[in-house]
Amino acid sequence: MAQAQERLSVLQRARWWLADYLYAGWRQAAFLRPPWGVGGHRPTPAAWRRGDVDLPEIVLLPGVYEHWTFLRPLGDALNEAGHRVRVVHGLGTNRRAVVATSERLGRALSRRGAPDAGRVLVAHSKGGLIGKHLLVASGAANAAAVEAAAGGDAAEAAASAPAPDERTDAATDAPRPLGLLGLVAVCTPFHGSRLAGLFLVPSIRAFRPDDETIVSLGREESINGRIVSIFGRFDPHIPGGSALEGATNVLVPGNGHFRVLGDPKTHAAVIDGVRLLSDPGPLSPR
Repeated sequence: MAQAQERLSVLQRARWWLADYLYAGWRQAAFLRPPWGVGGHRPTPAAWRRGDVDLPEIVLLPGVYEHWTFLRPLGDALNEAGHRVRVVHGLGTNRRAVVATSERLGRALSRRGAPDAGRVLVAHSKGGLIGKHLLVASGAANAAAVEAAAGGDAAEAAASAPAPDERTDAATDAPRPLGLLGLVAVCTPFHGSRLAGLFLVPSIRAFRPDDETIVSLGREESINGRIVSIFGRFDPHIPGGSALEGATNVLVPGNGHFRVLGDPKTHAAVIDGVRLLSDPGPLSPR
């Protein structure tokens, strides 16, 4: 992936980089558009609460400095495909550390019972790191791997893993499962980005390849079989690419770190990834 990016001309890189930031600016402005919440959180589209109960619920996880509205086009596409779509309020612009945010996410999901069809995390950039951490912390990856090796239902095993703090159900006093089937991540720096070291802001420097969290998550390879990683031909923020060993890696025709999110081909790849994770059998890396 890195070699493919190096073959691009300087002019081509500059054009795609500019187009990427123009798209990002347009999506950031979506936060200012109505409807606005009064005394509470920004409301999600009413249609997102409706969908096929036989399809997994989608939990959107934006990247750093991104509000959930940044992923509105992707959320709309998933909803149109029949999925109920949720966001976790209280994450703000996602500047907290990956581990702290993962813990917040786990607590938020545990407070609401998991749907029978389970949940799939759909994330952009840093959101993919948060999602992977939660899958590791909840034990979903290990449960799926053990069940798949035994020829059983890996998705069901993953979904049965409880929240990391083992929050219990008041009625049964048993750990409440999160229902996580896996993660579909778009343009996630699973191996970090060498460009992160050029910044002084801690929330960006946290993506350095030698960052403790990046290194720790990199060692957790057993979970990669429950991850679908989607990326374009050129990502100016992640020169090393987002391919992840053991995961289902999907290259889409689009370019950029942000603009690829608005591409219908990316939306189709995400929907296919969710369907793949919902399959009861084990996943095979591509």
